[in-house]
Amino acid sequence: MKQTPLNDTHVKLGAKMVPFGGFLMPVSYSGILEEHHAVRNSVGVFDISHMGELQIRGVEAFSFLQYLIPNNLEKLIDGQILYTPLCNEAGGVVDDILVYQRNRSDYLLVVNASNTDKVFAWVQKQITGWKNVTLQNDSDKIALLAIQGPKAEILLEDLGILLSDLKYYYFKNVTFHGLPLLISRTGYTGEDGFEIFVEHEKNPGLLQELWTALFKTEKFVVKPIGLGARDTLRLECCFSLYGHELLDTISPIEAGIAWTLDMQKKDFIGKSALKNSTRRKLVAFELVGQGIPRAEYPVWQEGVRVGFVTSGSLLPTVQKNAGLALIESSKTLPGTPLQIEIRSQKVDGVIVSKPFYLPVQRREMRKISCSQQNVNYSSS
Repeated sequence: MKQTPLNDTHVKLGAKMVPFGGFLMPVSYSGILEEHHAVRNSVGVFDISHMGELQIRGVEAFSFLQYLIPNNLEKLIDGQILYTPLCNEAGGVVDDILVYQRNRSDYLLVVNASNTDKVFAWVQKQITGWKNVTLQNDSDKIALLAIQGPKAEILLEDLGILLSDLKYYYFKNVTFHGLPLLISRTGYTGEDGFEIFVEHEKNPGLLQELWTALFKTEKFVVKPIGLGARDTLRLECCFSLYGHELLDTISPIEAGIAWTLDMQKKDFIGKSALKNSTRRKLVAFELVGQGIPRAEYPVWQEGVRVGFVTSGSLLPTVQKNAGLALIESSKTLPGTPLQIEIRSQKVDGVIVSKPFYLPVQRREMRKISCSQQNVNYSSS
């Protein structure tokens, strides 16, 4: 089992450690509810060094990635980031990734921890025949922190990292204690926030210095946050999680991220399969009866099993037992009743509009992002 460079720090903080994505990771420190509210109301710090980082470089890097992904790199300028799935030939999702464009010959791909080896092998297979493209896996060399919450920018600027000029889904190089960091205005919580890449092999001690500095402020509460709150935060915003809403057998259209597909592109892997219509749809639901929905629980409508829960939980901000479900049904409009089978009992629920929670700050950011990238987030 792998460990992040901050493993000993988490243990000293009393974190509950669990296996995740091939790593031993903190699931909680002070408790999921407390950590969840800290991110919504103040700021939280996540160690997400388990994520994978792949470098794609070369004069054909842009053309290769245009073929590899269904989203369109033409939207980007240097210093900008694109969210996209990687699709297989059948239209299923190999992984959902972030593509950082330094320039059209130099890209960073951030991939999910559990898929790093799979994605590396997949890209390596596709790169055959492209003579002027190189692929490098730097996942073991790079650590990653996420600073999320309405006070995230203030916290980092107090450390001398100026961010007011950094737009949503852009990145830039900064320094901390005279050493280089790459920082992006991205995150997985629905709040404003940043993700910071640290080349810990080149700069031993820098990661620990940054982590320690983030908790020294006396202006407001800053808490370390584990995977448990990370999951409830993203679920309130209906962000897809690989292994739940996204799988090799689930298409981006079924998963509700059709806005990441540019079907006008000449060609990309999976395009032919994605042209076919599908009857499955990802819906958000709330329970009317008692119980907490969990992944894989059966979903029923009018006595017929129509699908399954992909993710479910008590959502702390909205105080509802709710989740996402992939169903094969024509009855998916908000207000439509359904039932979730929980321990052999069918519990009443209702389909609702996505997301469950959307902060005003993120809504404004999305307006900016849509105008820059021509993305229709309302369909997600």
